[in-house]
Amino acid sequence: MKQNWLEIVTIWVFVLVATIILVLTFPKPELLGPFAAVLAGALALVSLIQLFRSEPAGFVRRLAYVGGGSYLILVAATAYEWLQG
Repeated sequence: MKQNWLEIVTIWVFVLVATIILVLTFPKPELLGPFAAVLAGALALVSLIQLFRSEPAGFVRRLAYVGGGSYLILVAATAYEWLQG
């Protein structure tokens, strides 16, 4: 399970970096589309990693953790943008 957490946290870091870049470069009205692409990319990355793994155990758990954590990162960024006015 320790290896799974390393993958999950690494993907969260990628999502966080991508979110920061998007917040700094895109105007506020255009952020929802790129945020959705980041979330979809995180879930696709988990699925891609699963294709190269030999063990299927824990896939749904990793998918839920990556999806949930990525969603929370994007919610925090949306709240930050919303509170900026």
